[in-house]
Amino acid sequence: MSLERKEEHDHRGWMKERDLSPIEQGYLMTLMWLDKRFRIVDYLELLETMYYRVNLQMPKSHTEQYNLDNKFWYWYPLYSLGAFSTIAYIVAAVTGALLGFYYAPSTAAAQEATVAYDQVVMIMMEMNFGFFLRSLHRWSAQIMTAAVFLHMLRVYFTGAYKEPREVNWLIGIVLISLTMAFGYTGYLLPWTQLSYWAGQIGVEMALSVPFIGEWVAQLVFGGFSLGAPTLQRMYVLHVFILPFVVTALIALHIGIVWMQGIAEPH
Repeated sequence: MSLERKEEHDHRGWMKERDLSPIEQGYLMTLMWLDKRFRIVDYLELLETMYYRVNLQMPKSHTEQYNLDNKFWYWYPLYSLGAFSTIAYIVAAVTGALLGFYYAPSTAAAQEATVAYDQVVMIMMEMNFGFFLRSLHRWSAQIMTAAVFLHMLRVYFTGAYKEPREVNWLIGIVLISLTMAFGYTGYLLPWTQLSYWAGQIGVEMALSVPFIGEWVAQLVFGGFSLGAPTLQRMYVLHVFILPFVVTALIALHIGIVWMQGIAEPH
């Protein structure tokens, strides 16, 4: 493999000769557009060559051993749960970013309860498409949690966590933990009665940790009782820390799946 520029190839003619679906055509057109400008295919080939040269050859899957079409697994429902959770995460991230324009993480007294609660009410009752936007954010978050949980069950019961995919399994465990943290921090943001008592349970659970419980409660909840520091910390975690950490881990997770391929049942 060389990074020297290759001769021009008639990609469009090559595509016309094949019976490609609109998705495949869109994917290839995007790839060709990027390759003409950034030569990403050359670098991907270089990475692939380096990958196999360090003797990281994956064992052949069932479809490879018997020359079957391994695209079958991409469309099997239980093997699409990871994709479902990723799509739900993207929807939750986009809707969450839009909601962030109107939400204020404040426990100061307001007309009905607190500023945070009033802002949520305003989003749902007064803002155009606000009810739809918040509902879409909440349901996508719940679908993501359920899909991640079922995805982990599928991986466990089909033995997909075994060598050489144990690292990706550990990343998945971290991701499901962060997904729960995402849900918990988001649950507290409306600062309703349910949110408040859920936060109190969190403080009690933190305090039950031996030796470091008080330190954890101080760090995560801003003290032993709930208040403005608690809501501020939940907001920072939910909006400024967890999204970047989770996005980076999802990219790493998908990258490893791309290198190792779909783990078929054993």
